[in-house]
This record gives sequence, structure tokens and C-alpha cells, in this order.
Amino acid sequence: MKLIEKPTVLKAAGTPTKEIQEFIGRVNSGTTEVSMARMRSPQGWSEPAQTPGFNEYTVVLKGALHVTAKGRTVVVKAGQAILVEAGETVRYSTPEPEGAEYMAVCVPAFSPQTVHREL
Repeated sequence: MKLIEKPTVLKAAGTPTKEIQEFIGRVNSGTTEVSMARMRSPQGWSEPAQTPGFNEYTVVLKGALHVTAKGRTVVVKAGQAILVEAGETVRYSTPEPEGAEYMAVCVPAFSPQTVHREL
């Protein structure tokens, strides 16, 4: 067993600045099989589209996360979850006044090399 004392705060893509706290993953625990991070996104945050090489499971804790794929946007509200499968081009944003707080789990673990963000 390994206690994770605290998360590592990572730099996030997109604007304005979003806070990423990685609890489990390549940086904080040296784990490559899975990553788990808490995200805090302010109103107006958005990032470039990406086509990740991992499945991403997201549970929204507060606010609402907008997830756009294949020309369709789904609004994931507090208490709801969404799965985005590897290879699906997706864009995340938090345009609503309260932004969003959510947990993201990536299998295999998130890495900058496998997220494949559009420039």
C-alpha cells in the first residue's frame, strides 16, 4: 500500500488558467496504468481539441463541464459523469458562471505525449 500524501499541481492547457491536482499518475505516484486528478476550471475556461490515446472517465462534483465531440456538445452537471473513449476527438470547456470542479480518471495514465492536442 502507498499513501498519497498530497497531489502535484500541474500546468493546464487552455485559458484562463485551470488547476489540475494529480493524485495518481505518472508525475505524482509514478503510475502508468491509470491517472486520477481533480480539476478546478473557472468560468470561460476552454482548451484546444484533443484526440487522446486513453479512455477518460469524468465525474463532475460542482458546476458544469461542456464536452464537445462529433459536432455535439453534452453538458455534464454536478452528480453526472461522462466517458470519452480513446481515439475520439473531444474538446472540454466550462463557459457557465460557476465553472466546474471534477475528477478525471485516465486509462492508461494521462501523458502529454498521448493526449494529441490540436494547436
